[in-house]
Amino acid sequence: MKQLSILGSTGSVGEQTLDVVAANPDRFEVVALAAGRNIEKLAAQIERFAPERVSVADAAGAETLRSRVGSSVEIHMGSEGLEAVATHPADLVVAALVGAVGLEPTLAAIRAGHDIALANKEVMVMAGALVLREARAHGAALLPVDSEHSAIFQALQGGRPEDVSRLILTCSGGPFREWSAERIARASVEEALNHPNWSMGAKITIDSASLMNKGLEVIEARWLFDVEPERIDVVIHPQSIIHSLVEYKDSSVLAQLGLPDMRVPIAVAIAHPERVTLDIPRLDLAALGRMDFAEPDRKRFPCLDLAYAALRGSEAAPAVLNAANEIAVSAFLAGQIAFPDIAATNAAVLDEHLAEGAGSIVTGLEDVRAADDWARRRARDRLGVGGSTEGGAEA
Repeated sequence: MKQLSILGSTGSVGEQTLDVVAANPDRFEVVALAAGRNIEKLAAQIERFAPERVSVADAAGAETLRSRVGSSVEIHMGSEGLEAVATHPADLVVAALVGAVGLEPTLAAIRAGHDIALANKEVMVMAGALVLREARAHGAALLPVDSEHSAIFQALQGGRPEDVSRLILTCSGGPFREWSAERIARASVEEALNHPNWSMGAKITIDSASLMNKGLEVIEARWLFDVEPERIDVVIHPQSIIHSLVEYKDSSVLAQLGLPDMRVPIAVAIAHPERVTLDIPRLDLAALGRMDFAEPDRKRFPCLDLAYAALRGSEAAPAVLNAANEIAVSAFLAGQIAFPDIAATNAAVLDEHLAEGAGSIVTGLEDVRAADDWARRRARDRLGVGGSTEGGAEA
């Protein structure tokens, strides 16, 4: 029986993780859950899975939750609560928060010696080198949950790391794949949230529409698999059947295929090195008929190249890019800016950082925090939007 703690249990990945757990009650036990402000959903999860410890965003939420569940569970709150869940005794921590808020609790889980099923890509984007150092120092395994990184993780089992030529991340192209630049410029929030293949949270879905999500995945892949950015490629694959590929030096290419369902990479991560049976539709290649591929249009979707620019820049540049993007996406979702302003904001803040060389060396968490805070202030100033510079959106 593998014991799991879940950071972000009421978000999309958290809920689907619990679906996999519920389908395999003899394999997994939930011992801790961390959520934000969705108290009703968390209370239902507590009733069903009986964790020992939970966390919510604030005191008001804790009081409401306590009135719902009584003394049946230990309740924590805020950043301390996230750390309490992350360090609770467990075999595996599912890091499914969204945004920068997930960095510190994930590091706390690693330092507690827990293996990590990593869905919170911003953790590796902001502090990939630091996270890898900590994972090695504490013997913690990093198991990717993103479908693309899970596919690479699985395809890498077919060869030696020294024989890898390149990694190829696939990308659906999002809802604007066939839209003109002029039409994209007028896109509404509702249109940007209408992803053709995946059901995800709002922030990740907007990132998919801008291809920033793929850019963040390039950064994540660089650290997760210790591969130089020049050996990481992206290809548009609208059907989302091939989730990513690994090319070896003998020109063999290994791919992982399956219908687009996040429960598959979740199950791969939480059951590793074993596999579990999932009651989901199977891939029928004959019925599928065809699969299409194309190069991404970097002029209509400039966020993808910004990720490579950040990797070529300072050690803090990916954290800067991620923070600026979080502010810009929040402003778009609030109806304060147009869709192209996301990429424009990201580019302006990243360029300013690289020109000034601000925070060019990352020696620890404080450097990451400083870069993140600086970028949030600069993005807010550029967009003329208010709010705290404290980082991240929590699922």
